[in-house]
Amino acid sequence: MKIAVQFVMRITILVLLTYELAEAEAAAAPIAKPDCNSSCGNLEIPYPFGIGPDCYMDKLFEVVCNGTSSSAKAFLTSIDKEVLQINISSYTSYPAVQVQMPIIYSKGCRSSGSDAALDISGSPFNFSYSYNTFISVGCDNFATITGLGPVVFGCKSHCNKSNIVEGTRCSGFNCCESINFPSNQQKFHVEFRSINESKAREEKACKYAFLVDQNWLKSNKPDPSSVQHWETVPVVLEWAISVRTNVSRNMFESHKKRRDVGCSFSDDDMDFDSFTCQCAYGYQGNPYLPRGCQDINECESKNLDQCPHYLECENTEGSFNCNKRKSPLKLAILVICPSFGLLFLLLIIWWLYKVIKKRNKIKLKQKFFKRNGGLLLQKQLSSNENNVQKAKLFNSKELKNATDCFNENRILGKGGQGTVYKGMLIDGRIVAIKKCNTVDEGNLEQFINEIIILSQINHRNVVKLLGCCLEIEVPLLVYEFIPNGTLFQYLHEENEDFPLLTWDMRLRIATEIAGALSYLHSAASLPIYHRDIKSSNILLDEKYRAKVADFGTSRSVTIDQTHVTTLVYGTFGYLDPEYFQTSQFTEKSDVYSFGVVLIELLTGEKPVSSTRSQEGRNLSTYFVHSLKENRLFDILDTQVSKVCNKDEVIAIANLAKRCVHLNGKKRPTMMEVMMELEGVQKVSPTQPNFEELEYVRNEEMGPWNDVSISASSCLESGSTSSSDVLPLLSI
Repeated sequence: MKIAVQFVMRITILVLLTYELAEAEAAAAPIAKPDCNSSCGNLEIPYPFGIGPDCYMDKLFEVVCNGTSSSAKAFLTSIDKEVLQINISSYTSYPAVQVQMPIIYSKGCRSSGSDAALDISGSPFNFSYSYNTFISVGCDNFATITGLGPVVFGCKSHCNKSNIVEGTRCSGFNCCESINFPSNQQKFHVEFRSINESKAREEKACKYAFLVDQNWLKSNKPDPSSVQHWETVPVVLEWAISVRTNVSRNMFESHKKRRDVGCSFSDDDMDFDSFTCQCAYGYQGNPYLPRGCQDINECESKNLDQCPHYLECENTEGSFNCNKRKSPLKLAILVICPSFGLLFLLLIIWWLYKVIKKRNKIKLKQKFFKRNGGLLLQKQLSSNENNVQKAKLFNSKELKNATDCFNENRILGKGGQGTVYKGMLIDGRIVAIKKCNTVDEGNLEQFINEIIILSQINHRNVVKLLGCCLEIEVPLLVYEFIPNGTLFQYLHEENEDFPLLTWDMRLRIATEIAGALSYLHSAASLPIYHRDIKSSNILLDEKYRAKVADFGTSRSVTIDQTHVTTLVYGTFGYLDPEYFQTSQFTEKSDVYSFGVVLIELLTGEKPVSSTRSQEGRNLSTYFVHSLKENRLFDILDTQVSKVCNKDEVIAIANLAKRCVHLNGKKRPTMMEVMMELEGVQKVSPTQPNFEELEYVRNEEMGPWNDVSISASSCLESGSTSSSDVLPLLSI
């Protein structure tokens, strides 16, 4: 439930962010063509003006940007003037540009500016009559603009302060001003004359005249009488788009069909026809670009929202409506109901997902259980209802929790067929859990039979199989945990954790191993051949008692069966040469492997060693050869060679020699080996107190209906181990 609520909140936030981004994108109307610079320094460059090829409508609107920082300056190439501001037409302003124009001065001046006429003919610009004002500075000055035909436009400035007009920027003394500059003018030439014709000398005085932006004068409030220190002033030029090009004509025709744009066509006194466009009422942006005009949300502006307080503003395309306000309750219902509906839908989807996932996990476990021989195991158990239950079917969740999800820190060992983990069951028992790598599906019946047989072995010197789990990809086998490592570690690894084995301990361990193997060969209901006896498969418990482990390659045989024919399998150094040649494994093959272990106990040497000579690399060969040369006491381990009773050592050495005889028929049985070892122990001062061996052949296995195969929240699916360990029990 908590996860679903968090999911809904995240979706809601994502939707709101998407909506806000869409609103922001819609509000930010484009001003320039795509992939074109929209500014030069702090100046915005809207289309039809543009910087660079294909960024302007016409060459007359080309802008060049000099510099790259915020102090960069823009110039109109068609009139070669610096641009200060560009306005495109709207309902609140006319299409205009503000440029820097030089001051016009008379020939008697030595100052900055120009004594030539300003001429912008041939461009789409003309001097604005509504934004500009005409100012002339100079005493006894009558400044007029020529070239206007019969119209006379200018102003007079006197030298007598009595002619001052109060409340004006230029009072008439040494400065005059005239507004309402004639429209549609592209030339600006001034003629300076003296008011008093008799004072010709005054004509040589310095006089100035210029057009200037009225708004600039109002905001900056400069003193026109200081014009001699100026070089340029801001002047407003109005502009329009000529229809002499195909691009402009096509734009005009297409814009006439748009509801968000309005264009007006004019036929004025200029030498070409032109038009201007503006965004329609309720829109803002650049009307000269496709989708350049964006809807204005009047409801978000206090100035544009004209709805009375008891009505609610609703924005529409290009306009707005004033509607009756919705009650808070209705508004809450409109907001909350869809949210709860979405939450309920997500909860249903989440619940269905969990149900389907659980069903799939159950089906997968059933599939693995069947593939790993679970049905066959149930059949075997149902046919032995009177047996006492010894094996348990564990569920995957229980073993997953026992090993902390098969944590690498729990690994006890790895080998060719699986990995062994240390685990703790719910009842507190410490166990060893074997995770097999693979299962031979062709031998499932034999695999299940051996699980049942080995789980019923109750011998003190055989590692107990407690149960298994078959509902994951590879079987999990659960054994009792043996804490003190392997016999191999005590014999061949130097470590403070592994104390030295005395002769009495070695003799007792050999007797315990022989007793376990003798039991498996002859006392069990079905004889079992271990097939991989070696010191690393002999575990030592807390009292250093031997425990035969790793029945991964074991085979059970019928009573009248003398051998098992299989592919050769075993560990080099322990492998029976006769089995290697014939592929027929007999009980005498286990005897040979035990003989090698017995030699290890005597000599402390490894079964195969590169430090020995070529002919003595194999321990059994090296040992037999040493006996023939009467060098037994030269190769014994120090813990064995210092034994007082040398006869015991010689007796055990002769027994080991018989066990590794190349002819299996001349080897003793494990029963005979056990009896000889027990005979030696009886002579020894230290006699171990062996407990009675017990094997329960007919034990009740218990009802299988209690075995859980439900989906585990911890175990998503069976995982195949990539480690190399010989399984404690596998095919």
